[in-house]
Amino acid sequence: MSHIDVGVIGAGWCGGIRAAAAASSALVGSLHVAEIDHARLAQVAESTAAATATSDYRELLAITSIDAVMISATPETTHYPMARDALEAGKHVLLEKPIALTLEEADELIDLAKRRGLKFTIGYSQRFNAKQALAKRSLEDGTLGEPVSALVSRHITRRLGDKISSRIKLSPAAMEATHDIDFLLWCLEPARPVRVYAQAVERLMKPKHGVADCMWIVITMDSGVVVTVGAGWILPPAYPNFSSTWIEVVGTEGALLMDASHRDIVLTTMRDGTVFPLSTMPGEALGHTYAGPMERETTHFLEAVAHDRPVLVTPVQARRAMEVYLAADLSAERNQPVSLPLDQEEAERALAASVRA
Repeated sequence: MSHIDVGVIGAGWCGGIRAAAAASSALVGSLHVAEIDHARLAQVAESTAAATATSDYRELLAITSIDAVMISATPETTHYPMARDALEAGKHVLLEKPIALTLEEADELIDLAKRRGLKFTIGYSQRFNAKQALAKRSLEDGTLGEPVSALVSRHITRRLGDKISSRIKLSPAAMEATHDIDFLLWCLEPARPVRVYAQAVERLMKPKHGVADCMWIVITMDSGVVVTVGAGWILPPAYPNFSSTWIEVVGTEGALLMDASHRDIVLTTMRDGTVFPLSTMPGEALGHTYAGPMERETTHFLEAVAHDRPVLVTPVQARRAMEVYLAADLSAERNQPVSLPLDQEEAERALAASVRA
C-alpha cells in the first residue's frame, strides 16, 4: 500500500475535520499540523498524534517528506499566498473555497499546478453528499431527460453568518451560494454559464458587517437551461445548526426534488431547547462513523495523491464558479444582468462589488 505524509494548514473547524480524517486513514504515514491558535494547535496535535505541530505553515512546506497539504486557514485572504507557496514547494494541494480572491490569482495557481504536475483541488464538499451525487447521476444516465431548470435554496444561521462576515467582507454569493453554483455547473456540464442576474437584500448584516443578508442568482447556460441559486445567512439560531437546503432539478422526462432541511432528526432538551442535529454543511463525527461529506472529500484527496488518480473538483471548475459569483455580486450592485466571461475590467469591478456587498 502507498503511504503519504500530509500537512494540514489551519486546524479550526474544517481543518480539524480534515486532520482527524487524515490521522485515521491507512494511507497516511505521518500527519503534520500548522495552526496560529496555540491552544487549538495543541488540542488537534494531541488528538491526531501529529508528528509536527507548528504555528508557521512554512515549516511544513520545508519538510521534504510531506507529499500533500490541505489548506483550511482563515481569513480567505490567506488562500492564494498559502496555496502558491505550497505548490511552489512541490506539494499537492487541497484548498478550501474560494480558490482565490481574484480571477488573476486563480489563473496563476491553476497554471502553477499544471506546470509542476501537481494535483490541485478546491473544497467543494457538497459534491460528496449523496443527494447531490444522485442529481448528477440522474442527469448523466438520462433519468430526467434533457435538463430544463435547476434550483438550490440554501440558508444558514446568523451565528455562522456573523462568524464569516466578521473575518472577511465577502458576500453570501461568494461564501455560501458558491457551493451550489459549483454543484449545478458540475451537474450541467458541458454546458457553460453565459449570463448572470442577481438581487441582494440588506437589512440585518449590512449595519453590522457591511454584507448582504441573502442573494438570489439566476444563471443562464449556453444550453438554454436556467439555474436559480438562493443563499442567505440570517436564520435564527434555533433553526438547523448551520444549513437548510432545498434542491429541484427538472428535466424533459422527470424531476428530482430533494429536501435537505434537516428536519428529520429533532433533539429537544431542557438546556438547549429544540435543535436539529447533523445539519452542518461539512458534517460531524459520530463515534465510529461520520455524518456528512467532508470526511469523504478528504479521503478522496488522499486517495488521489496516494494512487495518482484524478481529483473530482478541478481548479478550472472552481474558477468557473468563482466567475459566476463575482458576476452575481456585480449584477446585484448594478441591478442588471452581467454577461460571461468577464473581461479584466469587469472582473476588477466584480471583485470590488463582492467585497462591498
